Amino acid sequence: MAACALGVAALSLGPVSVAQAQFRVEISGVGGTQIPIAIGRFRDELRSPQPLSAIVRADLERSGLFKSLDASADRLDEMSRPPLSEWRTKAADALLAGSVTPLADGRFDVRYRLWDVLKAKDLGGQSLVVPAADLRLAAHRIADDIYEKLTGDKGAFATRIAYVNKVGKRYTLIVADADGEGAQAALTSVQPIISPAWSPDGRQLAYVSFEGGKANVVTQDVSTGRRQLVAGFKGSNSAPAWSPDGRQMVVTLSRDGGSQLYLIGTQGDIIRRLTASAAIDTEATWAPDGSQVYFVSDRGGGPQIYRVPVAGGTPQRVTFAGDYNISPALSPDGRWLAYVSRVGGAFRVHVMELASGDVRALSDTRDDESPSFAPNSRWLIYATRVQGRDVLMTSTLDGRVKATLSTSQTDVREPVWGPDILGRP
Repeated sequence: MAACALGVAALSLGPVSVAQAQFRVEISGVGGTQIPIAIGRFRDELRSPQPLSAIVRADLERSGLFKSLDASADRLDEMSRPPLSEWRTKAADALLAGSVTPLADGRFDVRYRLWDVLKAKDLGGQSLVVPAADLRLAAHRIADDIYEKLTGDKGAFATRIAYVNKVGKRYTLIVADADGEGAQAALTSVQPIISPAWSPDGRQLAYVSFEGGKANVVTQDVSTGRRQLVAGFKGSNSAPAWSPDGRQMVVTLSRDGGSQLYLIGTQGDIIRRLTASAAIDTEATWAPDGSQVYFVSDRGGGPQIYRVPVAGGTPQRVTFAGDYNISPALSPDGRWLAYVSRVGGAFRVHVMELASGDVRALSDTRDDESPSFAPNSRWLIYATRVQGRDVLMTSTLDGRVKATLSTSQTDVREPVWGPDILGRP
């Protein structure tokens, strides 16, 4: 079947109503080791439409690896020569200061500098000239730079998430910053939207749409809204998963009877059938090196996670603890498998170290779904319910630090963390 363009107009991303987009972030738990960092309000920050220093502070605290000290009273900026020995007596290990200057063309010049207080060392900084609309992104990039300089690992604050929001009978596919802010609607429909998946370059989302009266897989350009039908075969088309190189997908099709995995091109051409069983095989996700696909199958009686070589071969079972394991997600570094396991009637996110097979429960909630790794493999996002509210939750891999992105007015589900794309709009 050749792919064809959907008979709908291209959709531009637009602001979501406040009722949909306004999240409260609640952080619980602390990391085993936290870096005390002093952060002052940037010079002229009150002339900026965004509180840059507060955004940086919130990002770092949400990681669980930092605790912040307020340095605003010292009125520092990136040109300062702060007495680092004094900050050491104030129990600060690092110090951040900066400025934000409005330019004549409407843009802003954002500058910052980071100091290692313990080593009395200037760690440098940057200057970012951005339009007002990108000030939040600039703050997230500053937080990423600080995170990497002080921990040695890449951050993931300047990335995006996608999720599905339901209000009444309307479903909205939403793209937002990793902290839940800056939400924009990619698609609104009276029919369900499920299984969103980011392309590796962060330019497209694949998802399942029911607009044609049955489940079809659609891709959509995030910037322009242009949509394309890539799997509209006879029967059900579901659970898209992009290959790491973005050239192929694995989808679940029932075109030949039961639900099985198929490898297709991004234009909708079938390349090869990956599984052939009397069971239901679905929810595929790729290994980061592209060599294997992990998926859910009930071929053993109950749903468990298996993997199969993309080149062909016999599927091997991966999960053995518990009788109901679904929703697999692989960390970008290939070390971890996250999934949802039913434990005593509760559905909870678990994490397996693939090398050892060791498994630990990540959550203590009961209605977890759709775990997805941050591109730095250090955090997960998933949907759950807390005190009767539907929320998005981020967590460190040890489960010690969680941030709840919650709103009392919406039903949020199926989050997926986007890739690390520095040049994104």
